[in-house]
This record gives sequence, C-alpha cells and structure tokens, in this order.
Amino acid sequence: MPALSRRNAAVAALAALAITVQAPSQAWAGWTDQTDGKQAKGGKNGRTITVQTKVRTTVNGDAKSAATGNLSSADSNWTPPACWYEPAFSPKEIEKTVKAWRGFGDGVPLFEGVGEFVGDYLDSRYKEGKPYKNYNLDKQGRGMFWAAAVNPNRKDDPEASACDKQPFWVDEGETPDEPLAVTPRILAEYAYDELPVPETEIRMAPEGETKVNLPTWAWLDKAKFKPVSVTASIPGSGLSATTTAKPVALTIDPGTPDAETYPASGECPLDGDKIGRPRAKGTPADTEPPCGVRYLRSSGKGGAYQLKATLTWQIRWTSSDGDGGPLPEGVYGASQDVVVREVQAVNR
Repeated sequence: MPALSRRNAAVAALAALAITVQAPSQAWAGWTDQTDGKQAKGGKNGRTITVQTKVRTTVNGDAKSAATGNLSSADSNWTPPACWYEPAFSPKEIEKTVKAWRGFGDGVPLFEGVGEFVGDYLDSRYKEGKPYKNYNLDKQGRGMFWAAAVNPNRKDDPEASACDKQPFWVDEGETPDEPLAVTPRILAEYAYDELPVPETEIRMAPEGETKVNLPTWAWLDKAKFKPVSVTASIPGSGLSATTTAKPVALTIDPGTPDAETYPASGECPLDGDKIGRPRAKGTPADTEPPCGVRYLRSSGKGGAYQLKATLTWQIRWTSSDGDGGPLPEGVYGASQDVVVREVQAVNR
C-alpha cells in the first residue's frame, strides 16, 4: 500500500474516532459494572472518543406504556444538556481499548496498518507520558478516565460537539475542573428531557360536535394529568437527581380567529387538583364555562377546526447532595378536531 494512501486512510481512521465505546466500568469509589443506559451515537467533531452513557432513568407516576410525549422548554433560550463528561474507563480499559484499535484494518485493502497508526496516536497520550504514563495502571482502583457522553435525545444538536476532549483522568473523590462534568444538576436537566407527559387531549361538552355561538366546556381528566417524576442516576456513584413536572395551566387555541375563549386569555389555570370542569347536568346551554371556547362560525360541511390544547408544566428538581430548585417550565400540546355546526331553527 503506498505511503500516501496509508496516511490518508490513517487520517480517515482518526476522524472515525467519534465512536461509541461500550466500556464496563471497574470499581471506583463504589462504581459498579452497569452499562445499559441509552445509546449515545458519538461526538459531532469527528475526533473525540465518546461513550454510551451510564445514566439510568426511573419513571414514577404515569406508566411508560401510556401515550406520552416529551416536554419542550417554555424558555427558548434554554435546552437540556446535549453532552457531558462522565466516568467511563478504568486504566485497564483504556489499555484494552488501545490494543483493540491496533487490530483495526487488518486484512482490509486501503486500511492495512491503519490500526497501528491509531494505536500509536493513542499510546502517545495514554502510555508514553503525554500526558499519561502506562495508562495510569499504577492508579487502578483509585480513579477513572472520564469521557464525553452525548445525550441520546440531542445527538443531532450542534451543542453535542461541545464535549470535544479526549478521556481525561480524575482521581477518586476529586471533582473535575470541567464545566461539563456530570453533576446532580446535569442529571436533573437530563431527566427533564426524559419526562414522559401524557398526550394533551382535553374532554369537551358537548362531545362530538358543538354549535355556533354556544359555549363548549373543556377540562382535563385529573386522574391522568398528575405530577410525574424522573430520577436520573449513575449506578454506584451516589449521584442522582429527581426532576418533577406538575401541570399548572392549560392554554386553548381554537384553531380559528372566529372564536372566543374562556377565560379571554385562553389560559385555564389549575384549580385545586383540576383544570376546567365538566358541565353539570341541567346547566343552561348558554352558561359560560370556567374553561372552554365559543365558536362564532361553523366549520363548514365535512370540515373541522384544529383546536390545540397546550399544557404548561412547572418543573422542579432535588438531588442526592441536597441541591435543587426550579427549571424552566415545560410545554406540551396536541391538536384535535372540533366540528362546529349552525344551530338549526325549527319553523312552525
């Protein structure tokens, strides 16, 4: 294989270092071998070793089997983290990873010898004292190499490239001098991304179709729309955070300017443990509801308005180290058809 082609192949292989490494962790300050977190698909910059995150989430509240969605932040300037650094490799695992790379390309045209090239590159960092010597094997059990992990929900975000450092060493019990190192708050923000909120489908009276100029009552099933919590943790680390979402308001968009909402703002607040309420039997048809809509024009033959109901969730977090507080409110909405007919007059 010509030297130039080998070099080009080596450069391509180095660019391919944005890989998913499924690294079982050895004991480190109580860390255990558990690696069944979601798959992180690698860094954006094409040069950073990334790992499958070991963060686990546990959902309390609504069952995972229910129809659910994920919240969007009401604050357009804030999103959950796209990446972070977390404990990933023991010294023996770094050594094993480098050795595995040395076998890359064997017997494959154009890539023959590339594995050795990449192995030399990694050894220069982790074996030959630049900056680590002999993979830190003398520190086995007294620390870990931390590596970049990408939030699997945000792997395509440009911010996923922010974690562009190769794995770096952290002594047992030390806090990395790295803003994106995993903390309880980062776990809480990741849990925000994992909150499974129910589909925002409101109940209405009258049901099926409504009439022009007559109020339609709207409410939420309080048994379904209850607080939901997600706890994110790295098993064995003692680090965990719980993020809780509580529904606080329902916003109704009738789907047409030819309508009025109740209240006029279109925002129905939480009232005790419910939002809105069903229309009681015997209530006059023209009674204004605490939450609802009145259409001023029919939806036409065979037509329907797309009413959008958006629920606002108040978010707070607590953690294993006592920290906590609010996070930006989350919103989640869905549309549903509303058929509106003209009131049929009866001539006698």
